[in-house]
Amino acid sequence: MRAVLWHIWISHYNEKARWALEYKGIEYERRAPPPGTHVPISFVLTRGRSHTFPVLQLDGRTIGDSTEIIAALEEAVPEPALYPSDPGDRARALELEEFFDEELGPHIRLLAWHEAARDPATLEAFGGSLVPGPLRRVAAPLLKGFLNLRFGVGDKESAELARQKVVAALDRLEAELGSGDYLVGDSFTVADLSAAALFYPLVGPAEGPRLPPIPPGFEEFQAPLRERRGFKWVSETFRRHRKRPPDRASAPAPASA
Repeated sequence: MRAVLWHIWISHYNEKARWALEYKGIEYERRAPPPGTHVPISFVLTRGRSHTFPVLQLDGRTIGDSTEIIAALEEAVPEPALYPSDPGDRARALELEEFFDEELGPHIRLLAWHEAARDPATLEAFGGSLVPGPLRRVAAPLLKGFLNLRFGVGDKESAELARQKVVAALDRLEAELGSGDYLVGDSFTVADLSAAALFYPLVGPAEGPRLPPIPPGFEEFQAPLRERRGFKWVSETFRRHRKRPPDRASAPAPASA
């Protein structure tokens, strides 16, 4: 099996795809082009079907979107399964995957970048880690401009809505878990993988990709959530099921001068 994953190391949607590949024991090559180039690269690779990463090339197929990637992996390598065998459980697991994809993923990303863009030190440190030394002085404003254009991170109303959406997703996670360890049935499924991967920017589990410096505003939002069951569940789910250390998914070292 030939597998190549085009990915963004920090992205939670990309972590979802990496986790699925590694959970199924699939050896794959990782390609992480320079920041900002992923949009045209994805567009070309998928012939216009996608404009972002992850994109998986699998035995001659090109698949964009983390949900479609997991579906393709489930078909190619059925075991260990991420889809429940029971039709009802499978439908519920897929519904929960879609919920976290749509109601958590975009909002936690917007909030994280919104708070990063508000803090010059965070933006400078992160931007400087992505480019060669001579370009570091312009990295932060270029990154902020890209984030405003791509995600609209400067809008306060959008940021407040994002905070509400993240808390609502945590509420849903805890309600669906009840007193159990898994979202559907008694075993790990695509629902658990999706929820945990998409909450990773909030929780920062040790087994996940290394996060850049956390901006003060995001840390302030995070603090009262740390003792919640859902927050701790994300850490525990990474610990129990993200077995392979994501060494190649960690942040790049700061560019040398």
